[in-house]
Amino acid sequence: MKFFEQLKSIDLILASQSPRRKELLKDAGFPFRVWSIPCHEEFPEDLLPHEIALFLCKQKAEPFKSQISEKSIVITADTIVVKDKQILNKAGNAIQAGQMLTLLSGTTHQVITGVCITSTKKQVAFYETTLVKFAPLLPEEIDFYINTYKPFDKAGAYGIQEWIGLTGVERIEGSWHNVVGLPVAALYRNLKDFIKDHIPLDNPGQ
Repeated sequence: MKFFEQLKSIDLILASQSPRRKELLKDAGFPFRVWSIPCHEEFPEDLLPHEIALFLCKQKAEPFKSQISEKSIVITADTIVVKDKQILNKAGNAIQAGQMLTLLSGTTHQVITGVCITSTKKQVAFYETTLVKFAPLLPEEIDFYINTYKPFDKAGAYGIQEWIGLTGVERIEGSWHNVVGLPVAALYRNLKDFIKDHIPLDNPGQ
């Protein structure tokens, strides 16, 4: 049984309300439904940045464990922005967004996305890191972006797929999709391996 044939027999769930993650998963050809359960996004203070991303994506999967069927596979993800070991969460207002973008201006930062794949039988988690280099941003450019795009639902107060990504990002090292919010290529590879164990191949030689 081929991978996409296997997917037809699986209840694949994207546990996220992010329109960006939904679009990426759809563009990758995955049949899925969206089901999001709110949870507290808190983490121990002594964790390294990539450990935080892994901790949070696993935490988001916890409420599903008692509610999914044997045919279900849940995908949870969490993206964090890290500058000099400082975690830049979502901005609560325009002032906070301006402070974050000023901090990122003219420097390189990390974007780390943790992804967790969960079924009733097992759980696999991984993370991907991308380096993003911003050009120096003028105050009026930062104000224009914040006032026009209101990036208050995004880690680090920016979306690379928006105006600031088109005009302000000089270079990235790693997955662009990871910065958007979902490392699709890594998810594809991990999901293929996960499903092989979840539903054994009819013909191991395929």
